[in-house]
Amino acid sequence: MNRPNALLINSAAFVRSSTVSLVGVTLAIHLSEIGFSTPQIGLLIGAGLAGSALATLVTSFYADRWGRRRVLLVLTLLTAIGYFALAASASITALVPVAFVGMLNGMGRDRGAISAIDQAVLPQTVPDDRRTWALAWYNLVLDAGHALGALAAIVPTVLVRASALASQSAHQLTYALCGAAMLLCAVPYLALSREIEVHGDAPARGRKPVHPRSKRVITRLALLFGLDSIGGGFLNSALIAYWFFLQYGTSEADLAVLFFAARVLNAVSHVAAAWLSRRIGLLNTMVWTHLPSSVFLIAAPAAPTATLAAVLFLAREALVEMDVPTRQSYVMAVVRPEERTLASGVTNVTRNVAWAVGPSVAGVIMQHLALAGPLVIGGVLKITYDLLLYRAFRHLRPPEEAS
Repeated sequence: MNRPNALLINSAAFVRSSTVSLVGVTLAIHLSEIGFSTPQIGLLIGAGLAGSALATLVTSFYADRWGRRRVLLVLTLLTAIGYFALAASASITALVPVAFVGMLNGMGRDRGAISAIDQAVLPQTVPDDRRTWALAWYNLVLDAGHALGALAAIVPTVLVRASALASQSAHQLTYALCGAAMLLCAVPYLALSREIEVHGDAPARGRKPVHPRSKRVITRLALLFGLDSIGGGFLNSALIAYWFFLQYGTSEADLAVLFFAARVLNAVSHVAAAWLSRRIGLLNTMVWTHLPSSVFLIAAPAAPTATLAAVLFLAREALVEMDVPTRQSYVMAVVRPEERTLASGVTNVTRNVAWAVGPSVAGVIMQHLALAGPLVIGGVLKITYDLLLYRAFRHLRPPEEAS
């Protein structure tokens, strides 16, 4: 066990997730204000997620060899560069490539390469029977940051009202502050001990071959998680906020409060998931809490008022994240300890690749087919994922449930 490392990881995660959530709520609105079309907004969000997917792929194969702490520092710097670019430029030509390199996240949730490393490290800090709880607390910290970031999305509005700044300048100043906050994350990463590395000292010089059984499990999980994330790509925070903005005229300040409440519900749900998984198992918790959340989301476009749509959205948010700590714990449990970075990286990269597909397609659907189309399509894909996951893995249990 190494609680100091866990505390350092969680502290950096809190700051990082705050910036991700703030950008997720405000990004599409800011881009529309500076003249981006809906397909261009989707393209930029997709480019950022594609960059995140590539970073996660590289991380999954090389982080143990290069050193986890070193990779965490590099990824933090690149993320800060992405925010600074958003603050400095209003050109689609300039922003798309920098969004890719800087892994600009319009999803509103922190699920990138850094998170993949965190998920591999945290199980090393606790015994097996506390693994799900460690990941639940980690995700609670993430969503506490998401909640704070969503609430901080009101900052551009406050800056406009309290000063002579135009909306564009207020948003750019906010993104510059996000870049500075990301640089602060380097401090806890520099303080991590060598115990976070695979061999506890120097970066790994080689890799043991992955067990054939683990390869099969990782491949099947990755494919299923990819399906889930294609659905998730249609449901990123930037586009959902944009949907409320266009459909009901919801202000940016009201969206900040709505997404703050959503992230608070997400945070509480992680602890509830850890408690529930002790009683019904990890897989059952993953599937039977996640599935009804998609039903609520599909129903939201039929709501005649913004209030009812917000209630359905919050009902969805109270359940949709319960599969996160349980999913992470399940993946870490069914592979060997030395395979955890690979398993976390591969399953996360498929999620990121799939996320990158969704926003570009969703932007086109919103403009040319139906404004609420992404919500319905995303919800149906997620329900399909839940049913396939349960069918494929209902007999594979983690060690603590094997008896």
